[in-house]
Amino acid sequence: MNKQLKYRHELKFFINQHQFYLIRQRLKSLMSQDSNVGATGEYHIRSLYFDDVSNKALHEKLGGIRDRVKYRIRIYNVQDNVIHFEKKIKFNDYIAKVKEPISRATYEAVIAGNFEILNEPDKPLFMELYQEMKHKLLRPKVIVDYVREPYVCPSGNVRITFDKELRTGLHATDIFNKDLQAVRAIDENLIILEVKYDEYIPEYIRAAIQLEGLNRQSASKYVMCRKFLKFNTWEDY
Repeated sequence: MNKQLKYRHELKFFINQHQFYLIRQRLKSLMSQDSNVGATGEYHIRSLYFDDVSNKALHEKLGGIRDRVKYRIRIYNVQDNVIHFEKKIKFNDYIAKVKEPISRATYEAVIAGNFEILNEPDKPLFMELYQEMKHKLLRPKVIVDYVREPYVCPSGNVRITFDKELRTGLHATDIFNKDLQAVRAIDENLIILEVKYDEYIPEYIRAAIQLEGLNRQSASKYVMCRKFLKFNTWEDY
């Protein structure tokens, strides 16, 4: 474990619409909404995930490897004012994230295959990405698209999110395409509940979401979208 990174707990669950309404109703009086939400109490997330020539990230997840990383470019509400290149790190039951902001021009260059633009020795994440792209053929693989309803609590630094309408784009890599023909990647009745926290979850929040009664899942949106493409296109891995 890299001691310089901030690792957090992350729990994921599949819940149905009925469970969503019950849990959300309880949380509304206990937690605050994230300050980034719009009028609907939600925001839209679209990520472009990368993998190497051997699909290492995909196969490690499917193979149950506990320590692994994923790379992605993430935007919000299909806008280009905030664009991040991110590395998500999984270590045992902990997660950490390293990210760097990028410009729209840098995004366009990377998508066009000009990874030399990331050759910046003073930015370790860019250098790591540059080496992965140059030597392991790290390339865009799939778009992951969903709507998030987030709640936060300073005690324990708890963040609970409901991720809805998980979709992916067939053969698509342009995350700024407002006309992206995104298609459902999971059953429309399912919502992904994510619970993230530092050291502990306050007991009143644990009781409100009835944590022990939920069915914990290994719910990787990246893998779900890749699997959807495999079974609905000619993609092979």
